[in-house]
Amino acid sequence: MPSPLLAQRRVLAATSLSYVLVILDTSIVNVALERIADTLHTGISGLQWVVSAYTLSFASLLLSGGALGDRFGARRLYLAGLVVFTLASLLCGVSGDWMTLVAARVLQGVGAALLVPSSLALINQAFANDPAGRATAIGVWAGCGGIAMAAGPLVGGVLIELFGWRSIFLANLPLGLIAIGLSARLTASERSPRALDVRGQLSAILALATLIGVLIEGPVRGWSSTPILLAGLLSVAAWSTFIRIEIRHAQPMLPLKLFANPVFSACVAVSLISALVLYGLVFLLSLYFQRVLGYSPLWTGLAFLPLTALVSLGSLVASRLVRVWGSERLILVALLLYLAGFGPLLLYGPTTSYLWIALPMPVIGLAAGLITPAATSTLMGTVDKHRAGIAAGTLNAARQVGAALGVALFGGLLAGHIRA
Repeated sequence: MPSPLLAQRRVLAATSLSYVLVILDTSIVNVALERIADTLHTGISGLQWVVSAYTLSFASLLLSGGALGDRFGARRLYLAGLVVFTLASLLCGVSGDWMTLVAARVLQGVGAALLVPSSLALINQAFANDPAGRATAIGVWAGCGGIAMAAGPLVGGVLIELFGWRSIFLANLPLGLIAIGLSARLTASERSPRALDVRGQLSAILALATLIGVLIEGPVRGWSSTPILLAGLLSVAAWSTFIRIEIRHAQPMLPLKLFANPVFSACVAVSLISALVLYGLVFLLSLYFQRVLGYSPLWTGLAFLPLTALVSLGSLVASRLVRVWGSERLILVALLLYLAGFGPLLLYGPTTSYLWIALPMPVIGLAAGLITPAATSTLMGTVDKHRAGIAAGTLNAARQVGAALGVALFGGLLAGHIRA
């Protein structure tokens, strides 16, 4: 039987590595977009689906992933998700057409949705009697995600330059196998009997898919076209149905009572907004650097360093700043930094040089890096350990919904200014 300290370290090592894989795939693919478009013959809307297929399935299933982790045990669901994610990465790497790649990205999102809430639940369980240690562990976990997000464009640029765009997915295989090996040694986790909200899950998938579909395809097909209008009506109906089901269900996928806690609600909202602006900006700038400025994938990755390096720094220092300032004050500072960083970008034209774009990047990156661990630690402290899975799923679903919305909205703005 391992000592409590050793068990905590194993949990933190395994969950941090798997989180690196999940977050890496939200950022690394952006520098490959131009090469994917050339190989698989797709336009901006097709590239939006390559990015959003992952975040969409990730977001749609995260809430069920948390509930399944509570019901069947976080360790079991965590391992299952890790295996699915690793196999899906292999399928991405060997995809021969756009449709197969999008389907594989959906499968990656399924794996991520199973493992992420379970990883946070495992951390919460391992540090149940050590609140300070839990905050530090979550800070390390989130910091690893921040490093992965920061390293994604540069690592992707190097891999693409040396081995082609498929290597960004195939590189997940050895890391996934290492994470599986580490996870196999974790102790079994507690179970909390919980009925699955199947109707709520199906309506959530339909609501998100139609919303993102309208935002991506609207600029291409026309906002007044029949398919877009019908999809918009279907999305409104699906969202209404989802809310009605969650209110009436005895054990809802998303317990709306959680939002009665203003701290919980604020953390979810802030996480969604932060992901929307960050991932939308990364998608937009990735294509701008390659199509307008003519950068290679490697130079595109390097061009993001003023942004991504500060994301990593912010994630690493956030837990210390939370102890000094408090999470509410730190989140407020991060939001103000976002406003300061995005202000200049709104004034730029379609042929702005890289230097002017790079100037506000550090401010935006620092804001993004500070928000994630601060919001995560604060939110996890508002729920008991039996609701840890569903709380983690809600928070991470908000982030992935924000990322999908950001790619859809920013991509739609981009489509009208550069070639499809």
